[in-house]
Amino acid sequence: MTQTNPLGTALAARNEGSKDFKKLLMDQVRAGGGTQAMDTKQLFQTMVKDTLEAFLELELEEHLGYPKHDAEGRGSGNSRNGTGSKTVRGDFGQVEIETPRDRNSSFEPKIVAKRQSSVGNFQEAVISLYARGLTTREIEQRVKDIYGIEISPQFVSRATDELQQQIVDWQNRPLERVYPIVFVDGLRVAVRTDKGVLKKCVYTVLGVGVSGRQEVLGLWIEETEGARFWLKVFNDLKARGVHDALIVCGDGLTGLRNAVESIFPQADVQLCVVHHIRNVTKFVSYKDLKPLCAAMRPIYTAPTVEAAVVALDRFEQLWGERYPMSAASWRNHWNDLTTFFKYPVELRRIYTTNAIESLHSQMRKNISNRKVFPHDDAVFKILFLNIRNFTNRWTKRQGWDTVMNQLMMIFGDRLKPDLIDSL
Repeated sequence: MTQTNPLGTALAARNEGSKDFKKLLMDQVRAGGGTQAMDTKQLFQTMVKDTLEAFLELELEEHLGYPKHDAEGRGSGNSRNGTGSKTVRGDFGQVEIETPRDRNSSFEPKIVAKRQSSVGNFQEAVISLYARGLTTREIEQRVKDIYGIEISPQFVSRATDELQQQIVDWQNRPLERVYPIVFVDGLRVAVRTDKGVLKKCVYTVLGVGVSGRQEVLGLWIEETEGARFWLKVFNDLKARGVHDALIVCGDGLTGLRNAVESIFPQADVQLCVVHHIRNVTKFVSYKDLKPLCAAMRPIYTAPTVEAAVVALDRFEQLWGERYPMSAASWRNHWNDLTTFFKYPVELRRIYTTNAIESLHSQMRKNISNRKVFPHDDAVFKILFLNIRNFTNRWTKRQGWDTVMNQLMMIFGDRLKPDLIDSL
């Protein structure tokens, strides 16, 4: 005997009786004084309430296996146990609905689940506003303006709490065996702690896989950096499947080189030239800024490292007397700043962390309204949403096929298994 589906039967009946439904609706409008006196919002909310309650009742009927008041339910071991009330929010506003219950408390409704307080795209709308950096108070006001609904800070927190498991899964997902290029950079945020408001740094690690696609490998938050912290970061990556990185490019982060050499001993470390230039020009007079930067350009755009040395000597002759630390800074970090000269021209774009800088620029824009985060989890929530939204648009890096040919010639066997897997 074929078992019928009450929900499917109800929908079929509604489709067949759509004319009767329209007639009933028209009669209700006439009885209420016609279209001039009609409150369309209230009418729509009433329809939503009736529809949700009808589906909940049908779901319970399917769960119990017999209709309401049916003799078949006697002695079945479970039965209806009245209703409870809850407020549900959505694009329609908010309505109070009656939710049916069973004596065994085994009924798990799907259309409006237990503890669910929003339906449709309403919760996604709240999360979207959160991702754009709006504060809880701003989200409350925006929702009130758009939907005419008053929500509490607790509702916003519950709406975004569901992201927590997604963040955990994302932060622990398996990674590729080799990343030809890994970029590292930090983003400063203010976080409220037991010690007061502290400035913390969120470190982003972005990898370029053998296929040429970029992905954020993870986020780590810390008050201070150092070799111990970076050992933890790279050990995390290794535990998730990363066995090798060819080139690691970052700012002059404390302890980064030692950690890279410890976990990925074959990797080359390249100091970001753009960050270095910012540090060099931090205390340069504004009127000297442009000519000094123009004088530095031949250093990092030179065709060979020998030509770069000549360009640095010339830069020191021009500016060394006025800004002695500028040239000294280049010489002190020369090995880390010139790693990219080992590679062909196609690979020399690695001297800058622009790929990760672009991502952080978008993040900064979206968190600029938030002066202080209440805790670390709040930081992870909003940055995770930004990463998810922003990286969805990422495609294969331009000219990557040429770059991979060069990498294969330089690194050979370190890439071959991953190239086969990516085909």
